[in-house]
Amino acid sequence: MCGIIGILGKEAPAAPRLVEALRRLEYRGYDSAGVATLEGRAIERRRAAGKLANLEAELANHPLAGVSGIGHTRWATHGAPTTGNAHPHASDKVAIVHNGIIENFRTLREELINAGHKFASETDSEVIAHLVTDYLDKGQSPEKAAIAAVRRLEGAFGIAVLFAGHDDVLIGARKGSPLAVGVGDGEMYLGSDAIAVSPFTSHVMFLEEGDIAVLSHAKAKILDANGMVAERQVHIFAGGVAAVEKGNFRHFMQKEIYEQPETTGRTITRYVNAFDEKVEMPDLDGVDLAADSAIVIGCGTAHYAGRVAEYWLEQIAGLSVETDIASEFRYRKPAFGKKAFSVFVSQSGETADTLAALRYCKEQKLRTLAVVNVPESTIWREADARLPTLAGPEIGVASTKAFTAQLSALAALTIAVGRARGALSSQEEARLAHALMETPRLIADALKSEPEIEAIAQTLQHARDVLYLGRGASYPIALEGALKLKEISYIHAEGYAAGELKHGPIALIDEETPVVVVAPHDALFDKTLSNMQEVAARGGKIILISDAAGIAAAGDVAHQHILAPACDPFVAPLVYSIPIQLLAYYTAVLKGTDVDQPRNLAKSVTVE
Repeated sequence: MCGIIGILGKEAPAAPRLVEALRRLEYRGYDSAGVATLEGRAIERRRAAGKLANLEAELANHPLAGVSGIGHTRWATHGAPTTGNAHPHASDKVAIVHNGIIENFRTLREELINAGHKFASETDSEVIAHLVTDYLDKGQSPEKAAIAAVRRLEGAFGIAVLFAGHDDVLIGARKGSPLAVGVGDGEMYLGSDAIAVSPFTSHVMFLEEGDIAVLSHAKAKILDANGMVAERQVHIFAGGVAAVEKGNFRHFMQKEIYEQPETTGRTITRYVNAFDEKVEMPDLDGVDLAADSAIVIGCGTAHYAGRVAEYWLEQIAGLSVETDIASEFRYRKPAFGKKAFSVFVSQSGETADTLAALRYCKEQKLRTLAVVNVPESTIWREADARLPTLAGPEIGVASTKAFTAQLSALAALTIAVGRARGALSSQEEARLAHALMETPRLIADALKSEPEIEAIAQTLQHARDVLYLGRGASYPIALEGALKLKEISYIHAEGYAAGELKHGPIALIDEETPVVVVAPHDALFDKTLSNMQEVAARGGKIILISDAAGIAAAGDVAHQHILAPACDPFVAPLVYSIPIQLLAYYTAVLKGTDVDQPRNLAKSVTVE
């Protein structure tokens, strides 16, 4: 969730490089930032609350010259987002940066206070610096002190440790929070993901659960959870600087919305043979697609992608499906059928609740299938099989292209399951595959409604509450639309199944409450139209998202409409994702919110 960077450098000052890397981690969300460098044999820190610009101003006033250091963008868990609580935390002997939560910090803190240590912050993280220092005070080497400290920590963490008086050692550790090692020419790097180290090297290795990395200028020694020396594969990271640049767009979110024809196309063509109009899944490592049931798990937007897949898999493939929110699933001890498999949807591949749910399913002997956007992430590595979503790095906190890439992969999975279960003929498979192949173009067509969506946002920005309605597979899209509006515009919004309108939500309808209706002209349109008429009769202002046939059929019931391209009902959830994203985006822009880094949110939720 927070961002970590560490540099064991040779010649260039570390501070500007640390800030450069932290800027690439801004998409994770943060409320303070800081760096620490080795200045001779001592450690010096510069920290600031708020955005990186504040840290840069501090460095301009009080520059640092050291060539090795660590940096951090912090999202507050324990302790307010103040300069005093900002990372790095330090003693006279070490500085540390930390992602995650140390669950036993109170016990450790009390122990260390009793031993004479003085704490300066309200954070759980500071206990790590003092714990390492305590072992150093007992005569242990930096490596042994760090290992001893890490072994006593309970919780989820990614850590980097810098040592005063030791210019050839940098130590990192991970447990439940991602950490990558970058290998350079006489330099070594630590980062919370590959993007952090990408300005300096393309050679990256990913630490596994429980790993400790002991870095020198010459090599990286990796110790596994058992303390044994381990080999970790070096990957060539091809993300590139261009992947995190806005280009001609005002915000990353806008850029990523417009990337969706490419990203959905990239994902779809991974699985669909365009020549034979068949789905070709990779080796799924024993996941039986002909199973009698499945459970689909995710959080937030990923959960809504799973809800769409529930409709697809049941209606098209005849598979009994249950969807659940990972944070609930992991605590209710669910029971499973004898012949079932589990699917886990995550953009980052590091979502803590989803990862815990995956591990639970593995303990219950279910085969696990990950739909994930980050190769070599923890969920990616721990799942039995995986379906990559080829969205590329997503910088905006509110997911857009990752969502439609997830839908693309799940749609392909639906066809594969339908074929495996004998629910689809070859002709029907070809029809669905063809519809899926058309989706990138249809998304490009949907983007053409941007001007009318921007105009509608002029009125939506003044709303206090907004309702979203949908039926069938459009219901999860309504849920996602409401989530997007909440996330970035801070307008209260709720999504409902249109058929539930009379069971309570209709009491909220008045002239001041816009109602966004997601309604392709499909078999359920007439049912949705009757719900729209109920809204209109009570003075509700309807914003209808539909194709030309649906808009014509609705007549003057809708106050405003957004034209979506006509499409096969199978792919409508992908196509209709575009207008709900743009509607949220332009409403947020008009309200002047921080679209890419909305308040209180982070890109990757790696703690509970």
